[in-house]
Amino acid sequence: MGSKRSKAIILFARDPVVGRVKTRLARDLSEELVLELYQRFLRDSLALLGKVSVSGADCFCGVHPAPQSGFFEEARTEYGVEIFVQEGGDLGEKMRNAFQSKFNAGYENAAIIGSDSPSLPAAYIERALASDADVVIGPGTDGGYYLIGMRRRVTEIFSQIDWGTDSVLQSTVDGLKALGASVEALPLWYDVDELADLKFLKTHLSLLEQCGENAAPSTWDFIKDKQL
Repeated sequence: MGSKRSKAIILFARDPVVGRVKTRLARDLSEELVLELYQRFLRDSLALLGKVSVSGADCFCGVHPAPQSGFFEEARTEYGVEIFVQEGGDLGEKMRNAFQSKFNAGYENAAIIGSDSPSLPAAYIERALASDADVVIGPGTDGGYYLIGMRRRVTEIFSQIDWGTDSVLQSTVDGLKALGASVEALPLWYDVDELADLKFLKTHLSLLEQCGENAAPSTWDFIKDKQL
């Protein structure tokens, strides 16, 4: 990876194993199709990290559970990212440990994104890493967030949050207010968790293609090929 920079971007991802990823989508699509789709999400998300790396950030991918599929062994070489295993009980503990690890390693600014937003613009991540706020949040349409970044160690905000609910964003904002932390909000964006989300992603990517933009190319090719 070369000499360490002052900024770190971390992709949180699941090891792509059939039946263990995007389980809500699997209610309407076959588990095998969902697995292939998620692998495309991962490829576009990893490529996104590469775009951000050019602007001055080291790139990491935190995987849960410990990778066994072989996907991330190839990704390490293909995308130039450092792979690590997420540590902790719930999502909050995993994020807290990831942030603390990067701060302890000397990074001044770090951000975590999920792997459920393959169309996310690189500019949003770059804005988060350039912010002077203690915390940057990218609010999601589902009541959570697609990105959270930090300059100041306020990782205690990840405690006592009911993860996986539509109250995650509000609980986090309340915690930041109680701590007196400065906050910057990014534009609203969306995750793809259910069939309705996938249909919206298809419409969105089609529109972007008509506008001459090549967003989430691996995912878009797959959607068109499988006629999802």
